[in-house]
This record gives sequence, C-alpha cells and structure tokens, in this order.
Amino acid sequence: MIHSVGWASARHHHERFPMSQKEPMLSSTNPTDSQPPVQDCWRVFRIMAEFVEGFETMAPVGKAVSIFGSARTPPHDPFYQAAEKTAALLAKSGYAVITGGGPGIMEAGNKGAFEAGGQSCGLNITLPQEQEANRYQTISLDFHYFYVRKVMFVKYASAFICFPGGFGTLDEFFETLTLIQTLKIEAFPIILYGGKFWSGLLAWMKDNLRPNFIDPEDVDIFRIVDSPQEAVDLIKRSEFERWWRPLDEDLTKLTGNGVATEGPIAGAKSTHTGEGTRYGRRPKRSEKRHISGKRKPVQ
Repeated sequence: MIHSVGWASARHHHERFPMSQKEPMLSSTNPTDSQPPVQDCWRVFRIMAEFVEGFETMAPVGKAVSIFGSARTPPHDPFYQAAEKTAALLAKSGYAVITGGGPGIMEAGNKGAFEAGGQSCGLNITLPQEQEANRYQTISLDFHYFYVRKVMFVKYASAFICFPGGFGTLDEFFETLTLIQTLKIEAFPIILYGGKFWSGLLAWMKDNLRPNFIDPEDVDIFRIVDSPQEAVDLIKRSEFERWWRPLDEDLTKLTGNGVATEGPIAGAKSTHTGEGTRYGRRPKRSEKRHISGKRKPVQ
C-alpha cells in the first residue's frame, strides 16, 4: 500500500512540477515563510518511494557482495577482466553481485555474475548526461538520489570489493570504511583490488592519519589483494572468522561478529534499523567550553 501510494504521489507531482536540471535538491526557504515550500514536502514522497522500491526489490536477494570501480575501465583492461572473473567466482560460491549498473567495472561485475548463472543486481543512477545501463542485470533499479542508492549498496551487501576508480569509487570506499570504523555496521570485509593502485593511499593513511586522526588498527579494516581467488577466499573465510575489531575491549563487545555459528555474513545486528545500521545514543549537550573526542563512535 505504501509502495503504490508513494510512487503514485511522487509520479503525479513530478509530472505537474517537473524538476529542472538547475533546481537544487532542496529548494531554499524564505526566512519570512512559516511553512516549507510545497515542493520540498512533496519531494519526501519521491524519496520514500525510492527507499520502498529498493527495500522490496533487494530484500529477497540473499547474501551479496557490492563491487565498486570506475565506469571508464574498458573491456580490454586487466582490471575489467579481473572484476569479471571475481564476480563469476562469487556467483559460483553462492553470492549475488551488486554494482552501480553502468559501464566499466560495474559492467564487468554484472557480466561475470550473469554469465556464471548468479544474481546480478544493478543499482543505476540518473545523471544529467545521457548514459547506458549494462545488459547483464537480473535485477535492475533506477535511483534519482545518490544517498538512497548508497543505502542499498551497504544494507544488502555482506562484503565490498573496490577496484580502481575515481571520486565515486573513493566515496563509496570511505563511506563504508567510516560506517565500520564508527561501529554503525558490522565489520564486513572491505577488499581493495590492485596493490599498485591502492598502496599509495595506504601509505598516506599510515603516515598522515595515524595516530592523531585514526586509531592504529583502523587501517586493518580493509585488505589489499591482487587476484580474484584471493578476494573471494577472504570473503568466504569471513563467514567464520572475525574480520576486524577495535582494540578497545569495551568497543569490541559492541561489534559481536566473528562467531562461527553466526559470522558477519549473517549480519543479524546490522538489521536493527531500516537502513541497515545499528542504533546509537544521542549526544549529550555539554556545558564545557571545549569537549574532547573519544574513540570511534565520535566523528
């Protein structure tokens, strides 16, 4: 019921008040107005509709791995071929593959899973410039909002593989990394494919972020690999072994993954909230002039 009402309302409003390419995501509000602009209120239904369709479509998929990487990687590139092989191995091991549904590494991931007979999910995004969705998708969704799409990437994945890419890939990597570091989601595997490409970033983190801005163990949240089989083996092993934990014992008790009978792939605790993250505690308002940052739950 919510699904049909949400989509109908959003679609009806979009036809009456189409959003131009120059319109901001949220319209500016006149300080003298007591009510928000009507378009802002109606936009909530469009956002809700995307969440509802995403939840309904992705919920039956089962255990899955999200693959990120550049849309510009051509089929003859070794990284394209590695992503295709990695996805095929995942499909044969019983994992669905989730990508952004576009060309490059996304196409390679969908193609490998599709041709291996597995579930191949494409979470496509509408952009101002014309684009094409790859044809290797058994499940295909279109999103207007990047943040709704990101929720689907994380909520329904049990592991993440990042192939070389640009700003979008780095954004997906760091956002997932932050969710694990702050204990908002279980410590699912994050795997960076391509040692030569990623080693410079790892060195920069160690030299510039540790220990003042991150904890020493935070660079262990992800691993770097150079072969499809190694990536898949790490993901399969994570079903029975703890992938990562904070060194602080009190924080370790909050993570709770890594038990052989219910490993991180089971992900029970990550379903506590609708978007797949843990509940947290509201910050207390301090009377101090300056407050000090504590461990990982504070950002």
